[in-house]
Amino acid sequence: MIKVKIAETPIEKEQAFNVRRKVFVEEQGIPLHIELDEFDDSAVHFVAYELEQPIAAARIRELEMGIGKIERVCVLPEYRGQHVGLLMMHEMEQYAQKAGLFTLKLNAQSYAVPFYEKLDYSVNSPEFLDADVPHRAMEKKII
Repeated sequence: MIKVKIAETPIEKEQAFNVRRKVFVEEQGIPLHIELDEFDDSAVHFVAYELEQPIAAARIRELEMGIGKIERVCVLPEYRGQHVGLLMMHEMEQYAQKAGLFTLKLNAQSYAVPFYEKLDYSVNSPEFLDADVPHRAMEKKII
């Protein structure tokens, strides 16, 4: 059974960072100094677990009143295709609503745009490079 929770302790946050390192740094080749950034201290981090093993991570932060940004959504390769990303997004959207956010933004890696479109996010930018990876900006009204 997969459980998603907010990373509340230093250990849970480190588990989220470890998943991110495996996916973004080791798998995708993004430099660590870009992957871990100044927003990690203030963002709310989420971790998905299967039998106490961290398997996915993401973060959300408030950009301005009522607008949040979802970032660093990742699932370990062996758990992809099992709806873990959907569970992560659902939990973050529920958190965002409770926090009074009414719009969520994200920068999706271009290959992942269809995943977010299934969740009613809309593309609102041309393609751009972030860490040398093609992305598209997307957003969704949640209230």
